[in-house]
Amino acid sequence: AGKEQASRSGVALGAGVCRRPPVLSVCPRCARLSAAVMIRSARSIAASVAFLTRPKHKSTVQCILNSTIRHSSYDVAVVGAGIVGLATARELILRHPSLSFIILEKEKELASHQSGHNSGVIHSGIYYKPGSLKAKLCVRGATLAYEYCDKKGVPYKRCGKLIVAVEQEEVPRLRALYQRGQENSVRDLRMIDAKEIREREPYCRGLMALDSPYTGIVDWRLVALTYAKDFQDAGGTVLTEFEAADIAMVAESPAGSEEGMKYPIEIRSSKGEGVRCRYVLTCGGLYSDRLSQISGCSSEPRIVPFRGDYLVLKPEKHYLVKGNIYPVPDPRFPFLGVHFTPRMDGNVWLGPNAVLAFKREGYRIYDFNPRDFADALSFRGLRKLVLKNVVYGMGEMYRGIFMSAQVKLLQKYIPELTVNDVLRGPAGVRAQALDRDGNLVDDFVFDGGVGAVGSRVLHVRNAPSPAATSSLAIGEMIADEVQSRFSL
Repeated sequence: AGKEQASRSGVALGAGVCRRPPVLSVCPRCARLSAAVMIRSARSIAASVAFLTRPKHKSTVQCILNSTIRHSSYDVAVVGAGIVGLATARELILRHPSLSFIILEKEKELASHQSGHNSGVIHSGIYYKPGSLKAKLCVRGATLAYEYCDKKGVPYKRCGKLIVAVEQEEVPRLRALYQRGQENSVRDLRMIDAKEIREREPYCRGLMALDSPYTGIVDWRLVALTYAKDFQDAGGTVLTEFEAADIAMVAESPAGSEEGMKYPIEIRSSKGEGVRCRYVLTCGGLYSDRLSQISGCSSEPRIVPFRGDYLVLKPEKHYLVKGNIYPVPDPRFPFLGVHFTPRMDGNVWLGPNAVLAFKREGYRIYDFNPRDFADALSFRGLRKLVLKNVVYGMGEMYRGIFMSAQVKLLQKYIPELTVNDVLRGPAGVRAQALDRDGNLVDDFVFDGGVGAVGSRVLHVRNAPSPAATSSLAIGEMIADEVQSRFSL
């Protein structure tokens, strides 16, 4: 179920020290790929390591690994080291270098979930309702992302995207999408015909397409780690393996402290460790609703996890796809549909489907967590969504089990594709926010609470795709809100 941002380099919580998260890891599902695909993945990781260990970037590894805890009180604590949390923490510390900041992450590694399990696309802002936060943040975020990657030397490819109409009934929706893109000020957008489609994508077939040359691809986890380096270079602390279990007011100042109640909020971990702070910002992704609940704020919108399973093209078939190939969205269905996505490592991902995950971080079909499953089924919003989309949901499950069914959909765009050309690939889990009426919460949601604790907490409740593309712009907006709300 995927963001950017003096003298404080880490804290000792009693006898505890900051864990040392590895910077890079391989998704366990990659073991299911063919040897050729594994070789490409290994080359990608090697390239990332080479990037991070170049003289210009070598300190990234050292910076993230060497932080230790020297005190336990901070001006602002950011809970969650996904790309949104990292981008926002980066922005905050650059704006307020005299304040102390800490990022708390429950995993051993940074950007482990949605930020590290996504398609890697830099979106241009076509799909989103004009005037919405999604539209504004995506368009600005894409510009900032390209500028940031250029500045930091993060590799990317501006390979473009075609949104292809393969049936006559899709053409009016495609034209409406073009109009929406124009209203959102998407760069270089144009309509092309069947001949131009073949010029751009020789093996793709369609009646018309929307050509978005400004769309690109990047390794978003690498971008997130670069945000983390910026944050730590500015003096910020990153503490991993700290799972926030409680956020509460404290009754007294820390023992031996001469600062009184300057840091009235304590965040307790599931292991009993504590960090004191003045203000809290949560960017919890798949756990954003639970973080809100433990701080005494609203439990809605509720997060329901949806898993997306990808197929991958065999290396000898990579010539079939040059850039991103996307479908025209069907408003009858809640999710976008299958698409073709080239990756920075040279692989090509196909899909994904969208099925209910039985665990919030369940990347395999048999992953199961009783609490997560019970939470999802007990929420009336999910039950209403299921009832409204029974046939669609059954189709998604069927295509998740049978590759041939998924390939049949993909053949609408590339007829030469066969089931022998693909392998099962990785999966991601999307933190889908739902309201109690079964409606997908489609835009970004930020809120706080009231009372002693709630007034000192700001929650990022929903940060859906294109949150990675929008991360720097989201960081700016949240930093503005934090500055205004807490008078930093």
